[in-house]
Amino acid sequence: MGELTRVEVTEGVATIRLVRPPMNVINTAMQEELRAAATRVSDDRAVRAVVLYGGEKVFAAGADVKEFAAMSHADMVRDAARLSSAFDAVARIGKPVIAAVNGYALGGGCELALAADLRVSADDARWGQPEIALGIIPGAGGTQRLPRLIGPARAKELIFTGRFVGAEEALAIGLVDQLAPAAQVYPTALALARKLAAGPTLALAAAKRAIDDGLGMELTGGLALEAELFAALFATADRTAGMDSFLAHGPGKAVFSGE
Repeated sequence: MGELTRVEVTEGVATIRLVRPPMNVINTAMQEELRAAATRVSDDRAVRAVVLYGGEKVFAAGADVKEFAAMSHADMVRDAARLSSAFDAVARIGKPVIAAVNGYALGGGCELALAADLRVSADDARWGQPEIALGIIPGAGGTQRLPRLIGPARAKELIFTGRFVGAEEALAIGLVDQLAPAAQVYPTALALARKLAAGPTLALAAAKRAIDDGLGMELTGGLALEAELFAALFATADRTAGMDSFLAHGPGKAVFSGE
């Protein structure tokens, strides 16, 4: 895919892997490669779920501070929206996205993991938004996605202090969804992605859109969006397969085509 990211597709699951050793620091080039990878897996009908993975040692230890330090106010006024939109492209992948996190997910690395739908963390991983120590704030979704995930008070405490969060605390506050031994993080995320990839693709996409877009609406608008998406699924082959299988064999036995 590029020099700093790699996309591999197996059995309906795409793995977007960060490859900028030793710490997968996210610079402008990696941001653009992530945007391109998000577009590729979104457009590939063979891909039905996605895993974000930084490797066995680290997910991503943040944005490239050297790159930031060389930028003026005028530079960042022009660049800030592009940075945020690269991560938003990952969040907008219309398929289940699971972040598989080893080592550190800090700053931009934490924000990238927040752009996923679910997070599997090593039991010794460290999470955090330490931008405040640099005299700045998270700029790629941290001030928006983190409070929506764990609540505003907890998010403010983490962002105000910049402290690192251990995996057990991250699980307790809802920052991560599942813990695994470090060696099992990617296999655990891959197994979950394969399970989701076997599901009804269009219904999963509709559920993701209803939740993500609905959070930005008043309740009335969110309910209207849900009703629209719910009705649209009655035109899909997977709805017919799912209901026919349920009536004939009971729940959980349907085979979905993704159509």
